[in-house]
Amino acid sequence: MGTGMNRKDRARPLIAAGLIALLMAAFMLKACAPDQPHRDVPGTEPQQAPTVNAPLFDPDSAFGFVAKQVAFGPRVPGSKAHAACGDWLVATLKRFGARVIEQTGTVTAFNGQPVPLRNIIASWQPEKKERVLLMAHWDSRPYADRDVERQNEPIDGANDGGSGVGVWLELARHLAAQAPNVGVDIFLTDVEDMGQPHEAMGGGDESESLRTWCLGSQYWVKNPHVPDYTARFGVLLDMVGSADARFPREGLSMRFAPQVVGRIWKAAATAGHGDRFLSDTRNYVGIDDHMIVNEGTGIPVADIIAWDMGTGAFPATWHTHKDSIDAIDRASLEAVGATMMQVVWGER
Repeated sequence: MGTGMNRKDRARPLIAAGLIALLMAAFMLKACAPDQPHRDVPGTEPQQAPTVNAPLFDPDSAFGFVAKQVAFGPRVPGSKAHAACGDWLVATLKRFGARVIEQTGTVTAFNGQPVPLRNIIASWQPEKKERVLLMAHWDSRPYADRDVERQNEPIDGANDGGSGVGVWLELARHLAAQAPNVGVDIFLTDVEDMGQPHEAMGGGDESESLRTWCLGSQYWVKNPHVPDYTARFGVLLDMVGSADARFPREGLSMRFAPQVVGRIWKAAATAGHGDRFLSDTRNYVGIDDHMIVNEGTGIPVADIIAWDMGTGAFPATWHTHKDSIDAIDRASLEAVGATMMQVVWGER
C-alpha cells in the first residue's frame, strides 16, 4: 500500500543519456500521480516471522464465546444484559487463571446522560514488568442508526464488540496452561459504542463529536488499573468476525504504531493468513480505543479492524440489526486469532 534493464551496447554514452531521460520521466509521473491509498513497493511485502510454539487457535471455541455474549442480549451499559454478560466475562477470565480488576464509575454520554461504566482488565503473570496489552470493547450500540428500520432499538453487536472479545477469550483460554514469555493484560473496554451519531467515525477531523466515543478507554487513561501502567505495545481488535474479512493497515495505527503493525503482518504471514492482511494503508477510522491509549499513555497500539470494499469503510452490518451471530465467520476469527497467537507467544 522499479523496473530495470541490462543491455550490452558499444554506444554507452547514448544509453547513459537515455537512462537518465527515463528516470526523469518516471520521477515526473510519480510526482503528478493522484493521492491513492498507500501500497508498499513490490519486494517489501511482509516476510514470515520465525515460527513460534504457539497454542492452536480454535475458531469453534472463539465462535462459541461470541455466541454466548450475543445470547445475553444487547450489551448496552446499564441494562440487565450488560450486567449479566459482565459477570460472565469476569468469571470466565478468572477461570482461565487471570487476576481481574474491574473499574466502575459513571461517564457522561454525548446527550448529557450519565452512563454506568464497567471496564474489565484481566492480567496473567502480573509480576512481570514486560507486558503486552490486548484490547476490545465489550459493550454494544444502543441504537441502529445505520439501519433503515428500528433505528432506536439496540443492536446485538456480534461483530462490533463481540468478535474481538471472542478472539481474546480463546487466546486467554491458553494463557495459564502455556504461559508466554511476557505478562499479558486483556482490557475489555466499556462504553465505547455510545458515541454521537452522524458519521462520527467516518474518518473526518478529530472534532468534539469524536470524543463522545471510547469513554471507557478515556476513563482508563486518566485512571489506570495499576499506577504507572505501561506495556511494550498493544493490539486492539474491532469488527474482526465478518465474512471474508480483510484488514488493511489502518491509518491511525500507521501513525502511532507502525512497528506493531509490521509485527502483526509478519505474524499473519507465518500463520498462513497473509492474504487477509492487506498491504494498503487506509484512513477509514476517525477514532477508536487505540488512539485514546496511544495519545494518553504513549503505548503504541495497533488496530486490527475490517475494511469492506463494498462500503469503502466498515462492514455493511455496522450499526445495523444485521450485526447478529449469523454475520460471524469462523474463518475470519481464526485468521485474526492464529495471527495473534504468533504475536503474543513470539515475544521474547
